[in-house]
Amino acid sequence: MIIYGTAILAACLIVGTIVGDALGVLLGVDANVGGVGFAMILLIVLTDRLRQRGHFPPISEQGVLFWSAMYIPIVVAMASTQNVVAAVAGGPIALLAGVGATVICWALVPVVSRIGGAEEPLPPQSEAEEV
Repeated sequence: MIIYGTAILAACLIVGTIVGDALGVLLGVDANVGGVGFAMILLIVLTDRLRQRGHFPPISEQGVLFWSAMYIPIVVAMASTQNVVAAVAGGPIALLAGVGATVICWALVPVVSRIGGAEEPLPPQSEAEEV
């Protein structure tokens, strides 16, 4: 059922929020640090494992796919609640962390793109794409 996929997503979000809050406490920050990111990683790993074992039927996957389409607007809404002005005023570490993470991600794009090797391209879906 579709609701099972949504339940898995909700459980991952709860676990991610707990982990993000715990990380915030460990770092001495009064905020959730990466909770949504941890939730999404957990969701990817969990659904992949369930799919490999045959315990995640396609109809349940529809619940996850629906919310994955909503992911970007949800993240934008969550990010808008963060107090960026206070973070920047608190010191340059916030800017350094943001710029550092961005630079590291850009640097890792070629490395990640080499994982798995080259494969043949997929066939065109329609006659219009064959041109």
